[in-house]
This record gives sequence, structure tokens and C-alpha cells, in this order.
Amino acid sequence: MLGKIEEIIDNSVTVKLSININEQPSLVNYHVIFEDDTEKKVVGEIANVNQTTMIVTIVGEITKGRFISGGGTKPSFKSNVRLIKSEELELLFGRQELTKGFTNFGTSNVYEGYKINVSINDFFNTHFSILGNSGSGKSSCVASILQKLFRSNTPPTNSAFFFFDAYGEYTNAFKELHINNPALNYKTYTTNTVEPDSEILRIPIWLLDVDDLALLLDATTPSQLPIIEKTLKLVPILTGTSENVSKRKNDIIARALQDIMLSGAESTKIRDQVIGVLTRFNTTTLNLQTQIVQPGYTRTLKQCLFVDKTGKMQEMELVVEFFRGYIIDDEIEVPEEELNYFYTLQDLEEAMEFALVSEGVLKSDKVYETANIMNVRLHSLVTGENAIYFTYPTYVTRSQYIDSLLWDQRTNSRAQIINFNINYIDDRIAKVITKIVSRMLFNKLSTLKPRGSEAYHVVIEEAHRYVRHDRDIELLGYNIFERISKEGRKYGMFLGLITQRPSELSDTCVSQCSNFIILRTIHPVDLKYIKEMVPNVSTEIMLQMKNLKPGNCVAFGSAFKVPTVMYFDMPNPQPLSDNVDLADVWYRDNTPKHLIQDMNAAQPVQQGTYIQQGQDVNQIMQQQIAAAQQTTQPVQQAQPVQQGTYIQQPAQ
Repeated sequence: MLGKIEEIIDNSVTVKLSININEQPSLVNYHVIFEDDTEKKVVGEIANVNQTTMIVTIVGEITKGRFISGGGTKPSFKSNVRLIKSEELELLFGRQELTKGFTNFGTSNVYEGYKINVSINDFFNTHFSILGNSGSGKSSCVASILQKLFRSNTPPTNSAFFFFDAYGEYTNAFKELHINNPALNYKTYTTNTVEPDSEILRIPIWLLDVDDLALLLDATTPSQLPIIEKTLKLVPILTGTSENVSKRKNDIIARALQDIMLSGAESTKIRDQVIGVLTRFNTTTLNLQTQIVQPGYTRTLKQCLFVDKTGKMQEMELVVEFFRGYIIDDEIEVPEEELNYFYTLQDLEEAMEFALVSEGVLKSDKVYETANIMNVRLHSLVTGENAIYFTYPTYVTRSQYIDSLLWDQRTNSRAQIINFNINYIDDRIAKVITKIVSRMLFNKLSTLKPRGSEAYHVVIEEAHRYVRHDRDIELLGYNIFERISKEGRKYGMFLGLITQRPSELSDTCVSQCSNFIILRTIHPVDLKYIKEMVPNVSTEIMLQMKNLKPGNCVAFGSAFKVPTVMYFDMPNPQPLSDNVDLADVWYRDNTPKHLIQDMNAAQPVQQGTYIQQGQDVNQIMQQQIAAAQQTTQPVQQAQPVQQGTYIQQPAQ
């Protein structure tokens, strides 16, 4: 007996102690049992203790050999108060012996040596968040959990963890996966195109649909989406080479040109627009040099566009009739076998320009400006350094592409961890790539038969950069991460969010997480956000979060029956997440050898002399000596300098 109940207020119970507290170890955070003559045992956690009383927070009850969390049941004043027994402790924290379907997360900070073993279904079958300040050990926590999972006697060989690695940290932690167990594989993709240490991340451009391209081209309004739809409809046609394709091209061009001719604009503007279109878009049968035959003479189309001194185009009707000859009343359906679905970024750019013409946007400067901005961005992508990420060597379907991500060609077997190192691209393109790949995975699982026969986990490091409440909802009607958080579980798609700034995450995504592992968190805005967004967070837990040591955490959620304070074993090997060692960097001799050699090879020259790169220093020095001898003036004190250095007077 620890004492008698004095007061019960809400979930807080005050107990007057009947023991000498000075003879006891620290009891804070230990669990106690309130039992009377009923079947129920109320479970509480000691929050505070002084010499005479202790405050206990009710956390649940034990009924018929099962622990049920919650503070609904209160103890009676006649209840006996005692410390929890080992067999009761297992009902709260799980059995000590690891069995199939369980994995170890860490060791209790309260009960010395007590292992926290967690049900795989209870934790990994839901979305989860790992939160904590920089340096608190988030990356090490993730690596430790997964290393234990894959080093168990029954590793999950059919699992698939897709990491979006913001700093390239996790390769060091998982690179030995196959060495430790030949049935397991770790596969990595890099965005470093200068010195790639693995396969470069590439996404086939033809697998991107309207929503993907809208994000990639940073569309700002739904009115831009029809142009993207038109582009995707045209590109497999325009990249074909059949006669039907040529007729279809002529039809598109002719319709656009007819609209320009009949727009009512000034003749000079009409002429310039027609020439502009035909300069960029033409076929062998419809171009500026196509001949228009009239009785008695033949002229090229360009000649017929002549505007006289009065500002009129004399052959307006003739040109309009010429264009109408290419328009097909019944739109030609190009057979499926003549369509080309293996196209490039350059093909997509040309198709978008065709789409702008075919939509007749040249008639409206305002509409053209809104639509053309995407074309400008697409051109920047085509000619920029990010084009490589959307260049793929062979044609694959979406399903084949995802299968290729999961297949390790080195071992000719499935990979369980696929890492996308997005450290070498800016946040905007990293966010787009993260969304595109996640959406592909979600679309595959949502259409898979039978449903739930595969499962993917998307783990996002620095999630506050990418899992935000963006304008996607206004543009597309949904945000892919929010859709996954709400619908993914029934299809086998789960999110793992790792962040130091939870307050910047999407509220919807956080609210759908069922498990949380929180390391040291100090920022008051983040603490307030966690308290408001995360269920069952008491004031005592909030206080603990601020004072946790690196490697210690508070875990709660569906996989943890009570909030659990624990420390995790350091992963081996560790992720590359250590801070810079200034004691080493500051005092290490980092002078490049080539600079030392250049200094040693420097020649003495007079002060006030500018030595250009590539000049012969010895020759300049000899010229200075000869000049000095002629004037009988002594050469000033020579100083060794490098080429490209200007030495001012007076010498310093």
C-alpha cells in the first residue's frame, strides 16, 4: 500500500502517502493500480511526488486481462493503491519476448531494461509522424526502427519503403541491407548529375498527366488546364509520321490561320501573326512557300499576304479560301497504332505550342498571355538543368516504371527500401517530384486488384517543405498528400512524416496520423500546434518534450497503449546526420596543394606591377631590371606574388 486517496479531480488523483518516500527510488512516471472489490483495476501514472503526497494521472483500466486506455473510469476512495506488477506492465507496454508481428522500438526510460515491443500492424498500418528539433535524433530514430525491423528473424521481404531523402542521409544506414540478409535490398537514386554516386532519378515525361504537368509548370489557375489537356492529346499525334497525322496537323494549322484571317484585326497584324504561325508550325504541304495557283499566274502563300500602302491585304479572300481547303469537316481519328506515346520534353513543348495555336488564343492577347506563361516555363525546363530528370531512355508504362523502381538489377531481386536523394535540386522541383512519384504510387494501389494486395510506405524527410497546404486544392481540387492521408490506408498507402517544424505541415495530414514519436521540441509554436492537433497529449507530456535528451522520445498513438517515454538504440551504421565538427574544421590545414605550389613558384616583381593571367613573370622581371639599370635607379624590394595580383604602392 502506497497510501490513501484524498482527492479526485477530473483525471487527477491525490494520494496521501503511508510510506517513507526517502527510502524509495524516484517514483515519478511509475504506474500505479487502484483496486477495490470490483473486476476493474484503474491504472494511473505518477506525475508528482513530495514528502507526504503524490499526484496520479489516470491513464486507463484493466478489465478481464486487457488494458483499455482512457480516463473514463475513476477509482473509489476505498481503493487500495499499489505499484503495478510485471504481468500488468506487459498489458501496457507489450511482452518482452519478440514474436512474429512485433518489432522493438526502444527501451523504457522509467522501467530499467524494459523493452518497448510494438505490433507491426498497429504502427505501420497507419500514417505516422516523427517530430523533433534539429539535432534531436529524428534520422537516427527512423534508421534504428527500420534496421531492427529488417534484422528480425522474419524480415518483411514484401515491404516497400520509398524515402524522399532531403539530405542524402540514409544511404549510410541502409547500404548494408543486402550484406546482412541476401533476401533484402536497398536501392538509391540521386539528383546529383555532376558526380552521381548512383542511378540518376528519371521520370518518363509521357507518364505525367494533366495534374502532374500543372504542378511541374506551376500553373496558377484552372483556366490553364485545358491547354495542358489539349497538349497531352496532341503530342502522341504530332510525333507520329503517318499520312493521317500530316492531314491532322494541316487541319489544326488551317483552322487557327482561318480564325486569324477573320479576326477583324488590322491587316499588318494579321499578316504578322500568320507568318509567325507558319514559321513555327508547318508541314511539307502547308507552309509559307506553298504555291497558290490562279488562272494566269502562280504565287507563294507569303506573296499573297502582301499589305499595300493603304494598309489592306488585297488577297484576303483568296488566302481564306486557300486555308479552308485544308480544313476537314469530319475530324480525322488517327488509329491507335499510328500514335506515338514515346515522346520527349521537346515534343511536349512543340505540342503545347500547337495547342496554343489550335485553341485560337492568338485572337486574345489576355488569354494568350495567361496560356503562354506555361509554354515559357516548359521551354525553361526543356533547356534547363532539370530536363535530365524527365528524360527516360526507353518506353515504359506506369506499372512497368514502378516495378523498375522496386527491382534491384544488381541482385536481380526486389528492393525493400528505395531512396530518392533530392538533396541536389531546389525545393520547388523537389516538391513537384515528390508529389508526382507519390501520386503514381497511389494511383497504382488504388486500381490494384485485389485491393490491398500490396503496400507502399512513403517516408518524407523534412516533410514541412513538401507536405503543406499548397494551392493544389484551388488548382486541381485536391492535394495528393492530403488525399493519401485520408484514403491511402484502405489501398495500402501510408505516409511517414519526419519534420522539425510540425506547425508548417498540412493540418489534414497531421490529423490523419495515428502514431507519433516526438523527440525534443522547444519552439513554442510547434509545442502549441502539437497540443492542439495531436490527441491525448497531457500537460505532463508537453513538459517532457522540452527536456528530452538526444535519442529519447515520447511515443503515443494506436501502437502505444499509454504515452511511452523511451530511448532508442543508436543505429549501426548511422545515417550521415551529424553536425559539423568545428573543432576539426577550424583548425585543420585546408590550404590546397596547388596554391602552395603556385606560391613557391611565384617570381619577384616590383611593387606597383599588375601581372595578368598567362603573362611570363620572368620576362617582366628582366624588363624591370633592365629599365632600372638604364636609369641607374635601384629596383625596389621584390615581393613574391601570384599571377593576377596587383601590388599597390607603398608596399604593405
